[in-house]
Amino acid sequence: MALLPWVAATDPASTVLRARYAEREATPEAVAAVRAELGLDAGPLAFLGDWLGGLLRGDLGTSWVSGRPVTAGLLDALGVSLTLMAHALGVALVLAVLLALPSLRAAVRGRPRWGVGAIGVGLTAVPEFVLALALLLVGAVGLGWFDPYGWDSPSDVVLPALALGLPAGGLLGRLLATALTGVAGEPWVAAWRVARCPAPALAGALLQRALPSVLGQLGLVVVGLLGGAVAVEQVFAVPGLGRAMLGAAIAQDLPALQGSLVLVLAAALVVGLLVALLRRALLGPAVGAGALPLPPPVVVVRRRDAVVPLLGLAVLLVILGAGLVRDPFAPDRGRLTSPSAALPFGADASGRDLLARVAHGALSTLGAAVLAVLACLLLGLVVGVCQRVGTGPTEVANAAPPVLAGLVVAAIAGPSLPGAVVAVVAVGWAPLAAHAAALVTESRAQPHVALLPVLGVGRVRGLVVHVLPAVLPPLARHAVVRLPATALALASLGFLGLGSQPPSPEWGRLLAEGSPYLERAPWTVLAPLGALVLVAVTAVAASVWQPRSR
Repeated sequence: MALLPWVAATDPASTVLRARYAEREATPEAVAAVRAELGLDAGPLAFLGDWLGGLLRGDLGTSWVSGRPVTAGLLDALGVSLTLMAHALGVALVLAVLLALPSLRAAVRGRPRWGVGAIGVGLTAVPEFVLALALLLVGAVGLGWFDPYGWDSPSDVVLPALALGLPAGGLLGRLLATALTGVAGEPWVAAWRVARCPAPALAGALLQRALPSVLGQLGLVVVGLLGGAVAVEQVFAVPGLGRAMLGAAIAQDLPALQGSLVLVLAAALVVGLLVALLRRALLGPAVGAGALPLPPPVVVVRRRDAVVPLLGLAVLLVILGAGLVRDPFAPDRGRLTSPSAALPFGADASGRDLLARVAHGALSTLGAAVLAVLACLLLGLVVGVCQRVGTGPTEVANAAPPVLAGLVVAAIAGPSLPGAVVAVVAVGWAPLAAHAAALVTESRAQPHVALLPVLGVGRVRGLVVHVLPAVLPPLARHAVVRLPATALALASLGFLGLGSQPPSPEWGRLLAEGSPYLERAPWTVLAPLGALVLVAVTAVAASVWQPRSR
């Protein structure tokens, strides 16, 4: 981060000059004076050394824009974000318990069930900023129950906490339900049932066995609620740390940005350590003794699980088939023309066919999302296998929101779709790495894997033949679950102007272009938004179609 002023395509001195003196001309003399004032002429090493020296004294630096120390303001923003995170985590945990409870009850009764139903799938699929906008329109504008913006009363935390907590709870509930169903097929559960073990004791043992594989994701969710709440804080004007990071990145206020990251990363490391200790306590000596059972899965395909993904895929194919033959750039349809038989999705503010733009935008948005997910899956698998390498960087990557990574990439190379993909991959591999690390740990703790070195089987052969086949299927399903979030992240970067540029029909650009006309012509937003939600629900529902244990 300290190298940003020397590698950025835009000189930070010019940005700071415009932020301080909006009407002052950015002459070479004025820019040089600002560079000297900021200490940029001394070089990156001297600048970084001065900042690290202040950090050791508890001084996070002085804002380049305001000229005031940033420590007090960032600590206040951290307090706001921690409060919001705590409430959102409460919402997420309550929802996760409610979603996983039927799976726990079914496992105790000896009739394991897969999935968490349509509610869990839908909540997992809905993006945070889309949910935030929906809650703002319904709870604040429509019903008038809450203030739309601000952080002045206890009620102001309700809508942001719901926007952050509901998707997180949907994800945790799905993972916990899947883990409980998998654990229910292990031999010891049948033995406990034959011994007529009381239901509460069996339920407690099932939870103790299933929770370790979910705790890694819980830690990442907690950190993500702190460092990834930029969009929600922006929607509700919450003066939190995410919003402060975004403002500092846009203004290229490097001391404020570095100070924000230090606070987020410190919190991430603390959370990671606590989760690791809790996971070790739950597994107990079974990890070291090679006593964790893991029965081989038997693939059982249920036709009903294929209905939603096949239906969603069919609708997407119809949209592509009908829209790809149309011209997405010709402004000959009439400005803001409402939907009709000739224009099923209507026209945008420039008179362009929205069906054509949504269909052509699918190629860039979904194609880029698939490439990003594959890159994240590969990185996550490598880091998960080399667990010592991932300790620390995983929490660091998850704490940085894609928006911030997109701002950094755009500052260096300019806004573009490849740059947006790089930004999403730079932070998107962390959840997959955490999941892979948990799966690898449990797989290596199986009795037959623990005995492989005694039998003369090498580490590489044991990894390729015995560990990876058990890790790849659930990790691939997790990657599929993250496809809608990846597409949304790319769309959000495009929405902010950090991805594809006009006149590209990328879905984020379509949302940005249609937002000013939401009240007059809601179809300008509903068309790309509906496409995003359709992809999300299809991808998440497809992940439910998975192997079951007999």
